[in-house]
Amino acid sequence: MDQSEHASEIARLRLLLDEAKQSGTDSRRAVEVLNAIIALLPVGITVQSEGGAVMLANDMAVEFSGAFDASGGGAAHCEPDRQESDRQESDRQDESGDAAAAIETEERSIGLPGAADERTLLICKRPIRVRDRSLLVSASLDITARRRNEMELSKRAYFDELTGLPNGALIQEQVRQLLANGESRRRFALAFLDIDNFKHVNDYYTHAVGDALLLKVAQRIAAHIRPSDLIGRISGDEFLLVLDPLNNEDELENLIVNLIKELKEPFLIEGYEILTSASIGVSAYPDHGLSYEALRRAADTAMYRVKEATKGAAAMFDTDMGRAMTARVAQEQRLRLAVRDGRFCCAFQPKVDIRTQEVVGVEALIRLRDEDGVIQSPGQFIALAIQLGLIDDITYLALAEIVRSMDLLDDAFGPKATISINVAAKQASDPNFMSGFCEELKATNRATRFMVEVTEEAFLAKSRFQTHFLPMLREIGTRVSVDDFGTGYSSLATLADVTADEIKIDRSFITGIHQRPRSQSVLKAIEALSDALGMTVVAEGVEDFEEVAFLQAATRIRYAQGYYFAKPIFLEELAPSRRTVDAARSGRNSRLRTPLRR
Repeated sequence: MDQSEHASEIARLRLLLDEAKQSGTDSRRAVEVLNAIIALLPVGITVQSEGGAVMLANDMAVEFSGAFDASGGGAAHCEPDRQESDRQESDRQDESGDAAAAIETEERSIGLPGAADERTLLICKRPIRVRDRSLLVSASLDITARRRNEMELSKRAYFDELTGLPNGALIQEQVRQLLANGESRRRFALAFLDIDNFKHVNDYYTHAVGDALLLKVAQRIAAHIRPSDLIGRISGDEFLLVLDPLNNEDELENLIVNLIKELKEPFLIEGYEILTSASIGVSAYPDHGLSYEALRRAADTAMYRVKEATKGAAAMFDTDMGRAMTARVAQEQRLRLAVRDGRFCCAFQPKVDIRTQEVVGVEALIRLRDEDGVIQSPGQFIALAIQLGLIDDITYLALAEIVRSMDLLDDAFGPKATISINVAAKQASDPNFMSGFCEELKATNRATRFMVEVTEEAFLAKSRFQTHFLPMLREIGTRVSVDDFGTGYSSLATLADVTADEIKIDRSFITGIHQRPRSQSVLKAIEALSDALGMTVVAEGVEDFEEVAFLQAATRIRYAQGYYFAKPIFLEELAPSRRTVDAARSGRNSRLRTPLRR
């Protein structure tokens, strides 16, 4: 019944009640009005005798029970004279309190004729005494819609929409109940499972294929654990297993080994044969914790230890990991405090034309100053910053320092030198970050001076960076560089799809290049393809004169970067006398035959 129909029925009820009041002593007319009112109620009303015979049932009650023919002479029926006397007697007994009785309630599921789904009724029953007769009055309310809404809300709150598995909140609640149970002293285990390189599946095959893979992984795990175990999906590609009971270590090991093996078998999805694996960390109660939080943290730590060593394997938490976890927590705290206090700075390293020694650009390399003023290199904190979601703040801090120091940089390296700033691959595919970052670059009014450096991972097939965000950078005049090319998933086919302005050959190709014929061949192939695609090539990590000599004599590469030309320079090294790059290298045994020129 919609709102307009409901309002209409209420109006009819009011008219009938007014008519009942005006009927005065005409009991038969009053009963007719009462029958009409009961028939209109959206609640099933029945009155039964002590023997169970139905004395009164309205249309809704007939519909719910299916026991009466609603079309056979009216849905509600009362004997008028007796109804009036019974009412008076009932009133007297209610006043004396003798008829007071508890109301019983229950929920019941029923199947109605012609209805596809069951209906849920809330039934309230109350026995009454009228004269010398015992009657049972029942009211039935259809609460199907309410229960469905409650179930849907519960499902959203406690179950993963994609896989239908319990989510993290429900798993947490189940473990806490297990711990609170009187039998909680029996051992059980948590297994934290993470799919290896899942992001690459999304990047190569689309998110739809990634979702299908997650569903198949969930099904495969569920098929290979015990009925008493519980599996939940707690985030994108992470699953948590409650292995209960834990009878012995051998049983646990066999179960985990079988899971590892099964997840390495191919998955056939949309015509693709996808090979993947999972890394698993395991913790046991009470050995590794007495709470859900402690057990999960221990399993998580063991899983990350696997990731660092050999993916596609499993490890049980141990005391060494506990010490490492404590150290990691301390490191996380220090990093968060450093972000809060803005204790990051940039060191600037020139890019040089190896033919003319002219500085053509400068790369801003982020550094962290700890509480004692000691400088930490990116390798000590960048990976953790990405994991903790702090990398965006750090990147904005670096950009702010560059903008504040633009005049000083211009004096040191020249007003035409490009300024490169690094963006992590995860950031490069994040719409929120990239949109905001482009706005910040544009707001500097010097967006054309900037070069955004991203690793080749950002350019993988079907990359959002390539299709959505690179055009945004192009629009504001910012150029793009592919950093560390050759260390990730590089191939000439990948390079052919890239539309960047610059490609930086990783130092692993450049180191000792004059002594490595195979690397020389690869370098020349990359150089040729980059030339054909209109991309500038920069050699990274140049440290020896022999490497420079080879690049000058055997390649057409013009630009290089590395300690041979200049170490990264901090702003305080530039500020006192606004020295040139060559002067800033004082104290080192320079091997440059020609000073750097701006």
